[in-house]
Amino acid sequence: MHKIKIAITALTAGAFGLSGCSNMTETQRDTSTGAAVGAVAGALLGTATAGKNKGKSAATGAALGAAIGAGSGYLWSRHMQEQKTAMEQATQGTGVSVSQTADNQLKLDIPSDISFDSGRYDIKPNLRPILDRFASTLNQNPVTMVTIIGHTDSSGSDAVNNPLSVNRASATRDYLVARGVAMHRISIDGRGSREPVADNNTPAGRAKNRRVEIFVAEPQI
Repeated sequence: MHKIKIAITALTAGAFGLSGCSNMTETQRDTSTGAAVGAVAGALLGTATAGKNKGKSAATGAALGAAIGAGSGYLWSRHMQEQKTAMEQATQGTGVSVSQTADNQLKLDIPSDISFDSGRYDIKPNLRPILDRFASTLNQNPVTMVTIIGHTDSSGSDAVNNPLSVNRASATRDYLVARGVAMHRISIDGRGSREPVADNNTPAGRAKNRRVEIFVAEPQI
């Protein structure tokens, strides 16, 4: 059993060590991390459910867990990376930020200069081609789920800002639905002025806070 523990520890450390290599792709890093997590989970499950031969069960669980974890990491990364690349190309030079979050969601951060004027929630013309391209990527990846969160600056009261932020998220959702994205895939929320990303005491800061954030996630299996 002691040897099994050493093997699992080595596998986990090796995979996490590989995930930090600078010359690895995102897919390779995610695969290594998935293998490490899967190995530990598999070993623990194998030991917990084993009869007398816990050492063998732990080893088998670790091997299966590593394989499943590596495979899951690869599939997740490949699908999300394709959408991330497509949106980076579609939004190049527009000011839209495209990133991957710590929990493996694709995030689009759309600033006010192309999204919404102060006090309004109608979508500006500059945002339409971006959402058109985004809708296309969503229709090509029908298993993904979308969360749209609207934000405002601190001008006005919560009684005004809270529904305004929801309306901004709703307008974005309705635009995507009109371009073929199923409504049941999209959830919306409004945070009012509660989550600023810049100083509300300056015009530039308030403009940054008037924004909509879009998150895309692929359900875990």
